[in-house]
Amino acid sequence: MKEFLSKNEIKFVYLDISENLFNLKVFLKYRDSRPEFNQIKESGRVGIPCIVVNKGERVLFDKIDIEQLRDQI
Repeated sequence: MKEFLSKNEIKFVYLDISENLFNLKVFLKYRDSRPEFNQIKESGRVGIPCIVVNKGERVLFDKIDIEQLRDQI
């Protein structure tokens, strides 16, 4: 995902959830409270990678969603 964002010149901040406990807690807060993750959790998946836009304005999970968002800007 990082490569895709860089290649398409999309600015981003990368957080590695395995780097420290704070990053993991930030991810889990979104995962446990956002409806975008419901289907992912129901299917037994984790929800990684995901892109959180503007501190939670949108949550995206795949390149197609990112491309559509980029086209809207």
